[in-house]
Amino acid sequence: MNQTEAEFSNLVKAFRKRHMGKGPSRISTTFCKHWAICEMDGNLSPVEKFIASASDGKQMLREARTQWVKDIYRNHPPIEMERLLGARFLELYVDIDIDKDFGMSVFVFDQDIERKFGSSR
Repeated sequence: MNQTEAEFSNLVKAFRKRHMGKGPSRISTTFCKHWAICEMDGNLSPVEKFIASASDGKQMLREARTQWVKDIYRNHPPIEMERLLGARFLELYVDIDIDKDFGMSVFVFDQDIERKFGSSR
């Protein structure tokens, strides 16, 4: 992970903490073409872990959490990320494995950020 990818990771963590009350405990970002791919560990709060222990809690929590994250970015565009990359945020794809407490987010931008900032630079 290069410096810009690390800065992007910090912005994602801060954004989630500000809007969700908790950010991931570990995050790693890789730029690939127009995408910023974030792998995140330690996403769930103690209350969410408790909900996941219920019979249909895992599926309910997964659906709620993925939709909630998408809604947050839709309602609060990530201006700090756009400034860092000099690119406009277009779309977000999100998934989480509740059992492993591991999530992935793919941020789509309007420019090839790998070419501008990728690890090979």
